[in-house]
Amino acid sequence: METCTFSASAPQPGCDPQSLSAADLEDEITALSASIAVATWRLLVLIAELDRRGAWQQYGVASCAHWLNWQCGIDLGAAREKVRVARALESLPLVSNALARGELSYSKARAITRVATPGSQDYLLMIARHGTASHVEKLVRAYRHVERLQESARARSTHAQ
Repeated sequence: METCTFSASAPQPGCDPQSLSAADLEDEITALSASIAVATWRLLVLIAELDRRGAWQQYGVASCAHWLNWQCGIDLGAAREKVRVARALESLPLVSNALARGELSYSKARAITRVATPGSQDYLLMIARHGTASHVEKLVRAYRHVERLQESARARSTHAQ
């Protein structure tokens, strides 16, 4: 396998993807994806700390998400999600550690953090490790739907009493 080292500052001549076998392409893509997950985890840890400190307020922006939009060029909706996920990971150490090790993609972590609790994160991680990001998204949507139905039933029950 030809070894190519990626550097954002200096693309390497001679690292032509066309010269790689399909297996080598797959290996490099999955290795880079894991590295991106690790870097994303670090970014999220830093975002959580910036948000916790309220450091973005000194610039007169409305939120940490607005600061990310302004300073990092992240779409405002995506920035809000990054802040939400960053803060959620603080109470979900298993999810955070899986992302930090590159074992979990940001897409899966983002979905899991919508519904996970410290008690349910292990189960959701097991599903995420064996399913696609699309599968995890569908599971989370179904889970949220069931939660809403249960809440409605509880409200009706309380109201009927």
